[in-house]
Amino acid sequence: MDNIKKVEISEEQKNAAEEQIRALRKEIDYNTRDYSIDFLIQQFRNDEFYIPDEYQRQYIWNNADKNRFIESILLGLPIPLMFFSDTEDGRCEIIDGAQRTQTMEEFMSGDLILSNLKKLTALNGFTYDDVPAYFRKKFDKTNMRIIVLSDDTSLEIRQEIFNRINTTGRVANNSEIRRGSYRGPFMDFVTECSKNPLFAEMCPISETMAKRYEHLELVLRFFAYLDNYQEFTHRVDTFIDAYIEKSKDNFDSKKMKDEFDAMLTFVKKYFPFGFAKTSTAKSTPRVRFEAISVGVALALREDPDLVPQSMEWLNSKEFLKHTTTHASNSPARVCGRILYVKESLLKGE
Repeated sequence: MDNIKKVEISEEQKNAAEEQIRALRKEIDYNTRDYSIDFLIQQFRNDEFYIPDEYQRQYIWNNADKNRFIESILLGLPIPLMFFSDTEDGRCEIIDGAQRTQTMEEFMSGDLILSNLKKLTALNGFTYDDVPAYFRKKFDKTNMRIIVLSDDTSLEIRQEIFNRINTTGRVANNSEIRRGSYRGPFMDFVTECSKNPLFAEMCPISETMAKRYEHLELVLRFFAYLDNYQEFTHRVDTFIDAYIEKSKDNFDSKKMKDEFDAMLTFVKKYFPFGFAKTSTAKSTPRVRFEAISVGVALALREDPDLVPQSMEWLNSKEFLKHTTTHASNSPARVCGRILYVKESLLKGE
């Protein structure tokens, strides 16, 4: 918590604060409207609902973003509020919702081919026209709830709202999302592993990252790469999600825990700073953790009683090259750093 000391506030300060709040609240007047998607998109195509150039972002969503959003609508999931503003010429300015509006328009125009859907997998390869007529109509008539500012709201206030919507709070990271999405015995098991005191001791994490479940992320990466590193293609998030989906209903907790504990014991014994670079490190690079943890576990599979002949390689330029972040998630780099540790430990066996 920030170390801010409480100071005495005078009556004059309180009165000034009250006046300022009242004055600024008067500048913001709005109402709530529900627009069906087909009406919203028709208005957008007619330039009645438009994206201002002054402060809006370009159309930056990638295919994964677009497909996830369209799938959410088709599933009937709640869609976050959008923010528009009435203008003096009778049109509506889109303050927040430009990416969603453009994605819906692209889909309804037939220019977006659905792909990599996580739930509605039967729709992969479909365009808007391929969706069964009943559900296409359901899509069209889905209401978007929109906060609409009055037309006397200043440009400065509209920009302020846009900035606050897009900068307030932190976007949930992958570990935070997975904790909510994949509840059950498997995630309970992985969470328990992440709380291992020896793991916490050898894997320093900043307080901020610890609160965002970085230890859970690292344990998931360990298990996902241990059996599947050769299947990795590029996207770590989808790779780990696929691993969880495959493992959540069929996993050997005893075997996994034994391997995890054996790996930790070995690292504690032979790696002077654990997974960290130095004795005073406050964080643990993910690529370094992956290389050491998975490399050690694979070496122990070949020789459970392994005693390394030398640990000098740990300070070599080659190991440093393997664990730098440049191109760290290419398949060659993932395999390269894991196998480098494994082979260095088994050398001389």
